[in-house]
Amino acid sequence: MSILEHKHVSEIEAAPPRRVEIFTGAGRRRTWTAEEKASIVAESYEEGVHACQVARRHGLTPQQLFTWRRAARESLKAVDAETPSAFVPAVVEATAVKATPAEPADAQAASVRPPIIELEIGGSRVWIWRGAEAALVTAIVGALKDDKRSDCA
Repeated sequence: MSILEHKHVSEIEAAPPRRVEIFTGAGRRRTWTAEEKASIVAESYEEGVHACQVARRHGLTPQQLFTWRRAARESLKAVDAETPSAFVPAVVEATAVKATPAEPADAQAASVRPPIIELEIGGSRVWIWRGAEAALVTAIVGALKDDKRSDCA
């Protein structure tokens, strides 16, 4: 037997195949429900988890998972843009509040600890300090607005 007739066969090539996968249909293309996508995206945002590991665990490419994450962020931005905000932008001007002896004790207390926000609605003033509960402030402002509307009627 000459060298030209000799064929080298390794042990791996000589062993019969252990597993054979046959893809039928449209190949690896799969469909995911919106719930499955949302679950996988949420899993990828968990603390201490790498998005690439989540993608591989679910049989995705990292690019596909990042595309889903981008789409989820954009849909949240679209929802936020359509939802009217509860507050309006505020303009803050630095002014010094000085108490005079003729002012009541509440006004003197305001000068000691200046309020964070001062609102004037229909001739009434409201001072809001740090730590005020949002529900209380909302109720007070709503009451002042309603009072102003009843004066105009």
